[in-house]
Amino acid sequence: QLQLVESGGGLVQPGGSLRLSCSVSGFTLDDWAIAWFRQAPGKEREGISCISNRSGSVDYTRRSAKGRFTISRDLAKNTVDLQINNLKPEDTAVYYCAAERTLCYSDYEVYDHWGQGTQVTVSS
Repeated sequence: QLQLVESGGGLVQPGGSLRLSCSVSGFTLDDWAIAWFRQAPGKEREGISCISNRSGSVDYTRRSAKGRFTISRDLAKNTVDLQINNLKPEDTAVYYCAAERTLCYSDYEVYDHWGQGTQVTVSS
């Protein structure tokens, strides 16, 4: 059974950093792409980044967020991390990881497997 579990969210001050982790089980990252999305209250779910089965990464962030998100994976631990730097209040959202076979897609509706999400709140 495929399972994804996010962790690492929390309350952070503007300008701070967080490292979110997506721990996967029931499948291997050699065969699946993992994407990070986020959803703020009242807004549509939006893509952040994705890493394919062959370790190619794709950045889906908007211009205002460029350069602040870095995705990486650890095949031995079966985890995909999202490093977020210089956090801003507009980054406040629930962050989700999702899995799809081999390739990355920006459309969240393509993904069939999701974690439960982890809350990130940026506030002073």
